[in-house]
Amino acid sequence: MNVQKRNFIIILISNFLVAGTMTMIMPFLSLYIETFGDHSDAYVQKWSGLIFGASFVTAFIMSPIWGRVADKYGFKPILLINGFGIATSVFLMGFVDSVEMFFLLRLLNGVVTGFIPTSLAFVSSQTAKEEAGKMLGTLQMGSVTGTLFGPALGGLLADTFGFQYTFIITSVSVVVAAIIVLFGIQEQRRAKSDRTNRYSRKAILSGLLHHRLMLNVMVVTALIQIGNFSIQPLLSLYVAQLSDAKDVAFLAGITFSAAGLGNLLFARHWGKLGDDIGYEKVLSLLLLLSFLFIIPQAFVTELWQLIICRLLFGIAIGGMIPITTALVRREAPVDIQGEVMGYNTSFRFLGNIIGPMFGGIVSGFIGISSVFLVTGVLFLVGFAFLYVAKRKPVQDFEDFLALKEQQT
Repeated sequence: MNVQKRNFIIILISNFLVAGTMTMIMPFLSLYIETFGDHSDAYVQKWSGLIFGASFVTAFIMSPIWGRVADKYGFKPILLINGFGIATSVFLMGFVDSVEMFFLLRLLNGVVTGFIPTSLAFVSSQTAKEEAGKMLGTLQMGSVTGTLFGPALGGLLADTFGFQYTFIITSVSVVVAAIIVLFGIQEQRRAKSDRTNRYSRKAILSGLLHHRLMLNVMVVTALIQIGNFSIQPLLSLYVAQLSDAKDVAFLAGITFSAAGLGNLLFARHWGKLGDDIGYEKVLSLLLLLSFLFIIPQAFVTELWQLIICRLLFGIAIGGMIPITTALVRREAPVDIQGEVMGYNTSFRFLGNIIGPMFGGIVSGFIGISSVFLVTGVLFLVGFAFLYVAKRKPVQDFEDFLALKEQQT
């Protein structure tokens, strides 16, 4: 087995472990907060939201920094720092007795929560541009599979062993993933660009925000997460409106997992199609399909209809992460690929932050079903911006960066 294939398999396995274990603790965050004292429902709900979103805030800030460090020292050290850092913060969460300490540990968790985005960047850097979409789509299957099974397993462990032991088991699993990377990964030296430019952070950020295609990629990356997270906190309420069954939490879990299943089944195929016919074409198609599949969710009258729509929506939205990552791989100079992908990851976390707030505000004013409609419009806007960018002359991103560097 060659080095590239072995690296890929190890990253796939470690992504499954990290994604699965990190989602294990999500179902009982609010229940865990209740164990800290006799608190009101409003208090628990407020802190649940703050603690849930805390890690995304610090992850948003840190992603480009980790990417820049990875460009200098390699991706493997960053994977190890993030892996052991996640394990440490999660382990300590099992021993807190106040919401303030729990909140601080979630902030710390966000600082080192870039294991999966860094693994995407690592595999992308070790993969030929011609097959980046297929490889990244396949890699996403590992994290999605872990995400599908993680919440159910976490709930089972919490009921069986208690919250504290669930945090400990989670941290041990992440340590196993980090150890696999430590002894199994062999990072190949990347060929440096022939150009001698050294880009400042200001030039890179300015280039991303002014380059037509790259700006669209970043915006679409945020839209993916807004589309996913805008309805997530409200899904159980929406399911309750569609069903008279008592086990609403279980039905909401099935409904949520339907999108993950669609993602799992088709991510690799969308990536391969992007390799064959062009990433921009496939991304445009996926934005249109996401719009078409999310709008009907506002008008369903039965739960089975919503589940089918969520499955179709998952099929469409699941291809966007490997496609956008492959686009960044194609456009970014190899010397700064980690930092550029770090900014792309920051936009993902920005979507994670905006999504729940966006969904809550919209549903508060015009109802839960309207969240699907407004989110659908956002996908359509993303398609329009990408369409306009494709119609204009092609901008070489490396030349564009060089120009921005001269202007700074």
